[in-house]
Amino acid sequence: MIEVFALVVVKPGYEEEVYEKLKKIPVVREIYRVYGEYDIILRLEVESIEDLDNMYENEVRKIPHIEMTETLIASSIGRR
Repeated sequence: MIEVFALVVVKPGYEEEVYEKLKKIPVVREIYRVYGEYDIILRLEVESIEDLDNMYENEVRKIPHIEMTETLIASSIGRR
């Protein structure tokens, strides 16, 4: 399992619409609306990089009003 964080910038005024669509994606484990440079942060779990590619191609890139994403692939996972 690969843990991924996606940082999303949304066109102003469309944050709630994009949030609602993103939270329906099956690999999304957590989703947060945040203040600052990014509007939404996602925590994803995928089986492979190919699954991540497919998720972006078939899900994220079809959502209107997403201006930019930044993807961070976790190299290790720490738990409390």
